[in-house]
Amino acid sequence: MTMRRTLLILMSLLLPVTAAAEGEKPVWSLDIDSVEVVTERHIKDIGVQKSVLDTTVLHENISLSMADVLTRNSTLFIKSYGRATLSTASFRGTSASHTQVTWNGMNLNSPMLGMTDFSMIPAYFIDRAALYYGTSSVGVTGGGLGGAVALSTAPVEERGFGLQFVQGVGSFTTFDDYLRFTYSDGRWSVSTRVVYSDSKNNFKYTNYRRKTGMIFDDEGGLVGFEYPVERNKSGDFHDLHLLQELYYNAGNGHRFGLAAWYLDSDRGVPMLNVDYRDDADYSNRQRENTFRGVVSWDMIRGSLKLGARAGYVYTYLGYDYSRQIGGGEWAQMTRSRSYVNTVYGAFDAEYYIGRKWLFTAGLTAHQNFVVSKDKNIIRQDGNSAIVGYDKARIEVSGHVSAKWLPTERLGVSVTLRDDFYGTEFTPVIPAAFIDFVASKRGNVVLKASVSRNYRYPTLNDLYFLPGGNDTLRVERGFTYDGGVSFRVGGDGRFSAGGEVTAYDSYIRDWICWLPTAKGFWSPVNIRKVHSYGVEVKADLSVRFGRDWRLALKGNYAWTPSINYGDPVNWADESIGKQLVYVPRNSAAVTGRLDWRSWSLGYEWTYYDKRYTTSSNETATRFDELGEYFMSDVWLEKRFAFRWADMSFKGVVRNLFNEEYESVLARPMPRMNFEFFIGIKPKFPSRKK
Repeated sequence: MTMRRTLLILMSLLLPVTAAAEGEKPVWSLDIDSVEVVTERHIKDIGVQKSVLDTTVLHENISLSMADVLTRNSTLFIKSYGRATLSTASFRGTSASHTQVTWNGMNLNSPMLGMTDFSMIPAYFIDRAALYYGTSSVGVTGGGLGGAVALSTAPVEERGFGLQFVQGVGSFTTFDDYLRFTYSDGRWSVSTRVVYSDSKNNFKYTNYRRKTGMIFDDEGGLVGFEYPVERNKSGDFHDLHLLQELYYNAGNGHRFGLAAWYLDSDRGVPMLNVDYRDDADYSNRQRENTFRGVVSWDMIRGSLKLGARAGYVYTYLGYDYSRQIGGGEWAQMTRSRSYVNTVYGAFDAEYYIGRKWLFTAGLTAHQNFVVSKDKNIIRQDGNSAIVGYDKARIEVSGHVSAKWLPTERLGVSVTLRDDFYGTEFTPVIPAAFIDFVASKRGNVVLKASVSRNYRYPTLNDLYFLPGGNDTLRVERGFTYDGGVSFRVGGDGRFSAGGEVTAYDSYIRDWICWLPTAKGFWSPVNIRKVHSYGVEVKADLSVRFGRDWRLALKGNYAWTPSINYGDPVNWADESIGKQLVYVPRNSAAVTGRLDWRSWSLGYEWTYYDKRYTTSSNETATRFDELGEYFMSDVWLEKRFAFRWADMSFKGVVRNLFNEEYESVLARPMPRMNFEFFIGIKPKFPSRKK
């Protein structure tokens, strides 16, 4: 009854809009009482806590990175320094290094830092994206103490030639370009994608970290301060991405594939708003060249599915910091260079026995070669010294699982994984899942899972000079979660679903970098973190009349993440406190209203306050980042001509001109705009 009332309220709100647009009362064809379940249960997803992002979300516009997509469409916390700057994701109050990321099966986490920069992943390059929470990540990869993000590309769906070009022009002298060429004839599928982004990124902001004057009332009392309006300094960026794909379907159950992705990035590192130097007095830049390539083979024959993959990754990462010392001369303070070479191989198998059993197995291997050094360190004798390391490490992960449907309503699954890093094996990583269909009407499913997991230290943790600690212990975690989900509709007129999950996670020997008496920082196993909370996801899609469609999605996360580790000293006040940069509450809602060839979208996100100190002090403006609400809105019009399809889209970001910081001393842009023009010439084609 509650659902029916909610739908009637939504309909009554939209009725005047529809009538105004059409000039008459619309004819409703939605019959709530006759809605039936049409979803199908998949044995592969028994008990799995998983979110799948569809291509509509991923390809919303070319300026979005995966960091933007995850912010709006998941319960993950995205710690962002702004567009085209470091953006990392964390599940359930864990750190960014506890989130494992794969692309076509290959690990994207840096073997040096252990994390992935999602600002470097254009959402237009991803065709499939799935988020695996907590225990569910064990079936995907090892080391995901928080969870895993699985990204992949896919063959072209339409036969014939295809061409698409999108031009974006936005605030702060921003230009985004996207070009894609495709061809498919049923056996061969070819796709070439190019994304280029260029921006001065010199937005204005009010610098509340700097006072320029005082404000007094008529009686001479101090009532406030004056703050200057400044521009984002050294934040320009130039990013080029090229993705080439080639697939061949042999027609006898075999398919071969190739995906090659090249990145060339040149980015300025923005100044902190507490740095008052002129941007002409220094140069602060980061450059990256990365190539990723994966070849694949898949075979399906009866109840057996086999797959093999091989890949290679090369990354050059350079960071240069120079400052002017007078007379037109510059001094190089930092010249950091990192080179990463990774060779990848994987094999996986699936075997069905009837409709009740599924057995899977997989083995992946990554051989990493890393050289990291700073060429500009000067010793006391006046000679330069190379600081860094040159190391290689192999990482192997294997798993087996059995999934069983003893009855139509009950599903049970067990996964065993073991990881090998260098010369060390982790203990066996077990994960158990169970789900039960409590009601077929509404597809109400109860889920529960439990697992332990391990994560080895990164190469920087172990070997970085100065500060690396080669005696670090592996991080260990236990995760328990349970929840309930439902799904109704699916007949094209109405669909609704939702999920509520509670989880409890413990991580021991959490690695934390701390200052030492020698003047540098070093990692130690110090923390015991207890993370627990609740995640809520819901969606609604309603089609009414012939031309109208409303789609709503939302998520909410309550995420206490508490440090219960050993005190560093008698004055350590971090015990029992929330981890830094982890909001206790976060939420996001997206809505889309379609009418004929028009689309209107609204996106709202919310993050609770975040502490910047482990003691959760709030004495100064530097100890806490305030909560903020972010609103984006867009309007799109599509045209269909005989020779091409065209679209015009306008986006307003930060609609209410919010002033906020996601990271301390890193101001974010206020209201800004971008306009997109897209064109897809029409070639003779037919569906597969």
